[in-house]
Amino acid sequence: MKKQFSSACERNAEPIFSILRDVFASVQRVLEIGSGTGQHAVYMGQRLPHLIWQTSDLPAYHPSIHAWLAETPLDNVLPPLMLDMTQPHWPPAEFDAVFTANTSHIMSWDKVETMFDGVGKLLPSGGIFAVYGPFNIGGTYTSDGNARFDEALRAQDVRMGLRDLEEVQKLAVMNGFILHDDHPMPANNRLLIWHKR
Repeated sequence: MKKQFSSACERNAEPIFSILRDVFASVQRVLEIGSGTGQHAVYMGQRLPHLIWQTSDLPAYHPSIHAWLAETPLDNVLPPLMLDMTQPHWPPAEFDAVFTANTSHIMSWDKVETMFDGVGKLLPSGGIFAVYGPFNIGGTYTSDGNARFDEALRAQDVRMGLRDLEEVQKLAVMNGFILHDDHPMPANNRLLIWHKR
């Protein structure tokens, strides 16, 4: 797999940045979980030059991330680490923030649990966990589009699907996080910001 392009990343990068610009204003090192194509890393790295952005994903996605970084070399965006929620080997480096986009509905629920557990152990007190994507509220879809998207995901794999915001929040609290902001985003997505207690 060479350089890949995601139209969703193209659409949502600016709205996400408009929030992260303030949320990550004092952050020094960010771990991105599930860097995918590599588009978000390049976009955020260019606009947040004060921080170090560490990419990570399954090995299959690394070629595309490398390709994006080769096309737009950035001193503050690091080559991808292998991070697999089935056997997570969390990086030894210190981070004060973690960002992930459109991963919770792709992972099985046990992997979401593993992610929150790992991030809870990785981040120091005051660390920031920013999670972007579509969520159900009160067990209900927030749009017809999200309902169709969830149906398509579950048709691929019954372990995939949109997560209930309340269940994710319970998971966050269990792992030492306090919800700081819940930002409604375009296309019926949300950007959730937790701070580590």
